[in-house]
Amino acid sequence: MSTPENARAGTELFRELARMVTSLSEEEGLRSFSLPYSGLAQRALDRTVAHCIDIGETPPTSLPELWEWCLRRRADDRLFKVPASFVTPETTLVHPIGRMPTRACLEVASHGPIGGMAGEARVLLNDLEARCGSTERYRRCRQFLARRPVVHQKDRGPGWSRALWSHVKDFYRPLPESLLVGEVFPYCPTCRLPARPSDPATDLPGQPSSHEKLWCEGEECPRDRGFELIRDPRLAVVLRRSLRAFLVLPHLVEEAALGALDKAGIAYTAVSGEPAAYRLRGVGPGTPEVRMYDRLQPALLAAHIADSVDSASRTVAVVPQRNADRSGYRESFIEALPPALRGRVAVTTPADLVRGLGALDDGDGPGRAGRGGPESTHEEEKDDA
Repeated sequence: MSTPENARAGTELFRELARMVTSLSEEEGLRSFSLPYSGLAQRALDRTVAHCIDIGETPPTSLPELWEWCLRRRADDRLFKVPASFVTPETTLVHPIGRMPTRACLEVASHGPIGGMAGEARVLLNDLEARCGSTERYRRCRQFLARRPVVHQKDRGPGWSRALWSHVKDFYRPLPESLLVGEVFPYCPTCRLPARPSDPATDLPGQPSSHEKLWCEGEECPRDRGFELIRDPRLAVVLRRSLRAFLVLPHLVEEAALGALDKAGIAYTAVSGEPAAYRLRGVGPGTPEVRMYDRLQPALLAAHIADSVDSASRTVAVVPQRNADRSGYRESFIEALPPALRGRVAVTTPADLVRGLGALDDGDGPGRAGRGGPESTHEEEKDDA
């Protein structure tokens, strides 16, 4: 019989399994788990077995079996009973085609003080900002990382900046075996992140596919272009997974949002220490912040923002249109905010950003349309990387 204590234990177990899946995905030989298991994996397995005994469930007998559970069992499964106020009920931790952590898994693993991969990405970017020494150099380095998750040796031709590469090269590593299919590296032409077909023998590169036949780390990219291949992966390096998930994916949102601000003549300056965050000038009282994200779980996004903003600040979270259009996404985001922030934090899309700023100006919470500030443009420091 399920009890509130079991439900809480199930939610904590779900979070622990998310951290385990994220950690194991960074190790080679992902499909051939062997004894002895890592301490993190052994603890997660032991805790799962104990929880199963508590609720009358047959426990997994090995780490490979537990990994399969993470692939099949949803957040609302009897094993977990994770409340919808934490993650959406259909959330799973391992993608059935990619056999890698889902984006939701990375977001769950990043929830809380440990920070997970989102925290790692923030630390890496803060270190890069400190080493760059100028706003413009840091902007160019971030842009390089966001637009080039994979760098091939043939890319280093005319126009290649050795100075810029010296700042960012440590964020790349050789393509791991877990991302290869045979002797090639498939990638998605939309998000430019690693991809994998369900059947490499029949699913051909460059041909339209379905979501059931193809996985990419972006997970939600259109499939009309299929996937592409790098046939000499030993000559390529790939960006660290934390930056692929929490820099590359939200970068399109950032570019679209900044474009909307530029078009409206709204001035902005980057916030040091907070990736993809900008303070606006000349828009109502004070200096509101705009932050750009691509997060699938609205409650976890709200929790992240609540932990990192001042209760007196006005903040707009900008997310992709497809996320905001999901049933209940906006409502779940607002409900997950502390009451003190619900009139000062809003969620919107790049297309609605300028109008959405007016909702915070009036102090009536998100949802009302408004106009942007006076005609002014942002100024960027001129500097060579």
